[in-house]
Parts: sequence; structure tokens; C-alpha cells
Amino acid sequence: MAGGLVGLLDDVAALAKLAAASVDDVGAAAGRASVKAAGVVVDDTAVTPSYVQGLAAEREIPIVKSIAFGSIRNKLLFILPVAILLSEVAPTVVEVILMVGGAYLCYEGAHKILGVLGGGDHHDLPAVAAGPEAEKSVIAGAIRTDFILSAEIMVIALKEVIDEPIVSRAIILAVVALLITVVVYGLVSAIVKMDDVGLSLTQRSSGTAQRTGRTLVTAMPVLLRWLSRIGTAAMLWVGGHILLVGADELGWHGPYDVVHDLEEAVHGTGALSGVLEWLVNTGASALVGLAVGFTVALAVTRFKRSRGPAPHPA
Repeated sequence: MAGGLVGLLDDVAALAKLAAASVDDVGAAAGRASVKAAGVVVDDTAVTPSYVQGLAAEREIPIVKSIAFGSIRNKLLFILPVAILLSEVAPTVVEVILMVGGAYLCYEGAHKILGVLGGGDHHDLPAVAAGPEAEKSVIAGAIRTDFILSAEIMVIALKEVIDEPIVSRAIILAVVALLITVVVYGLVSAIVKMDDVGLSLTQRSSGTAQRTGRTLVTAMPVLLRWLSRIGTAAMLWVGGHILLVGADELGWHGPYDVVHDLEEAVHGTGALSGVLEWLVNTGASALVGLAVGFTVALAVTRFKRSRGPAPHPA
């Protein structure tokens, strides 16, 4: 890594050469880093459409755009500079932050499961009211939630490229930030307008168009439910894996050694050995995620109870 002012100036001087000669490497690294953050991306995509439910259809896309711009601002102006600074002066702190984020993912996954088992709604969605203030409230709440998810995405990506020179690191993270935001909010825009497209098709004279429209209208709630389930599973798996790897890198090798031993037990079992090793690793990570998530959820519940009921407004 480049160190000090001279090293930083050398990196800046090499930026043009990097952009011209290594764009493929930067793109590949950004792609790998984006894949590592896939679990959080799925949850981000699953959560965001709920913020425009109950609002006027013509305001859905403008609201999604406002949230997307807020997400870009979160990533590029706040999270990226702090992440780069910490990775340069205190890389161990990045690992600790990543593990804290992993524990948060585990908690969120467990919290969703507990919400389903309890028959309640596990999202604290913004209240939808009439008028422009409702939009501001929805957008502000969504951007706050996005900040947490974006921070985890960026730190996961940073961990993948932390050994790159500082300028390469910054470029890769900026590419990841833009790529993931475009993908997430592009998908969100498509999801929130799917029922409108379906409704429009049902009003056409063609029988095929009407059937397609009814299918789209019916499919949207099913799609959102499956996205939520996939997001929950991804959070538990990704969060547990982050904790296993982070503990191993910080010197506590026991838990991940157990996982490696389990992987070795299925190694060499033929054509499916690679798949079985992945399933073992994923299953172990998910179990760790469940255990940590339920433990954190229990601690949070007890803490809230110890504080007593919230005071009622006068």
C-alpha cells in the first residue's frame, strides 16, 4: 500500500495510467466485490418497495429516484471516504466494523423470522399520510435505512479489495456504489410499477394482454414475499459467514476450523463434492447467523423491557 503524502501523490499521478491500462482489472475487482455484497443487496431490493406502498402511483418513481440519489450520496460522500481512511490507517477496524455489520445482518434476519412466527409485521415502516410531508417522511426514513445497508455493502466490498492501492480501492468502491445503486433501484422501479403495467394490460381488448396483466397484478405480492424470504436467508448466511471469517482473521480459529473439517469430510465425493462443500459452508454460516441473530434479538428485547414502556404523548 502507498504510505504518506509522497505515496499518495504517486498514486494520484498514476491515476490516468490506471484508468487506461487497468480498467479491466478494476472492473473485475468491482464485480467480485459486488458479488460479495449480494446478500445485503437482495435485502435492500426487498425492503425498498414497501416504502412507496399506499402512495399515489404517479409519485412512486419520483420517490424511488429521490431515495436512489440519497443512497448515492450516502455511499460516495459519507461511507466511501470513511471506509478508505480506516482501511489506510486502521485496517483491523474495518474487520471489526464488518463483523458488527455481520451481527446486525444476523439480528435483522432473526428479527424477521421472529416477526413471522409471532404473526406480526417485522418492518417499522414510515407512516403514510396525505400531502407532501408524507413523501418527505417516507424518503427520509428510506434513506436512513439505506445508510445502514449501504455501509455494510461498502465495507463488504472494501474487505474484498483492501490490498489494492488506495486510488484503485477508491475507484473500485465508487464503481461498486454506482453499480449496486443502479441495479437495486432499477429493480425496485420495475417492481413497484409491475402492478400498474398489469392493470393497464387488463384494460386492453386482447385476451392475451388481459391474461398477462392479471398475472402481473397477481404476481407482485408473491414476488415481494419471496424477495423477503430470500433476503432473510441471505442475511443469515452472509452475516454468519462474515462472523466466521472475521473471527478467524482476528485470531479465533476454532469455529472456522470446524467448518473446514466438515468441508473436508465431503471433499473428494465425486462430481458433487464442490456443491456439497458449498452447502456445508453455507449451512454452517446460516446456523451461526441464526444463533447470533436470536441471541442479539433476545438481548435487545430484554434491554427494551428493562427500560420500561415508552411514555405516552400528552
